[in-house]
Amino acid sequence: MNRDRIRNFPVSFFAVSMGLTGVVLMAEKMGHIVAVPSFLPSFILFLSLAVFILIGGLYLSKVLLYPQVVAKELVHPVKMHFLPTFSVSLLLLSVASLAGYPGLSRALWILGTVSHLILTLYTLSSWVQHQHFEIHHANPSWFIPILGNLVVPVAGVAHAPFALNWFFFSVGLFFWILLFAVLLNRIIFHHPLAEKLVPTFFILMAPPAVAFISYVKLTGRVDLFAHSLYSLAIFMFLMIMSQWRLFSRIRFYLSWWAYSFPLAALGLASFLMYSKTGVGIYLYGWGFLFIFLLAVVKVLLFLTTKHILAGEICVEE
Repeated sequence: MNRDRIRNFPVSFFAVSMGLTGVVLMAEKMGHIVAVPSFLPSFILFLSLAVFILIGGLYLSKVLLYPQVVAKELVHPVKMHFLPTFSVSLLLLSVASLAGYPGLSRALWILGTVSHLILTLYTLSSWVQHQHFEIHHANPSWFIPILGNLVVPVAGVAHAPFALNWFFFSVGLFFWILLFAVLLNRIIFHHPLAEKLVPTFFILMAPPAVAFISYVKLTGRVDLFAHSLYSLAIFMFLMIMSQWRLFSRIRFYLSWWAYSFPLAALGLASFLMYSKTGVGIYLYGWGFLFIFLLAVVKVLLFLTTKHILAGEICVEE
């Protein structure tokens, strides 16, 4: 990759790693339903890890070669909220490796948790001390720093004390609710989102889905609060799907990868609901979402590769 492409390498590329790891986690559930080759889970896990390392290496090159460009991203009202896709990717890889490689999972979890805490504090400090944010800058990508806190307990229950995991869950839940109110105000009473950011609407279904998974992992049960979180995630999915005309009109952007992980999160929540309740409809929901996710990721991989080869990604905006 030439230096100009490195200079314009977007931090949002880590969303690709999040989406692929979501596929890994969804595919892992197949082993509970049908027989799969023993090598397959490890193969797709390390393939996803390799993609993360590749993206991380390219972005590190940008940090070393163009620190001034990265410094601008750290204060950009939109781009800065994609920085935590790095730490969320680490946390998701920790979840994906937990069953087969607990030592690797623990190392990824520690690195992901520490880095995400730093990025969360940085983001909230930027909101508090800002001199340049305006209401039209708000968009669903602002949920990413908050979402990572809800991801922490998913693997964290195996790696850290209950109190630490509950700390992150509480932070994520509290700021998700507050931020949703801010975002709803922005969407209803201000200008529509820019076309490039429209795919981030899918992120709206991720916080309640991940919060459900974390809550069940922390408590070990599906109670009324857990049902409420899952129901909110389903409603967000239905609401977003009802806007299909809006999504069908936009051109391809790297932000299309925002379609992937939220679908995986809802699918994983559905499978967890099935495993805890034994109600078959949740298993059918997981199967539908898994097929939907595979189709979406196949299209995303094709279009991303096509636009990279055409020189239309990693270019100056």
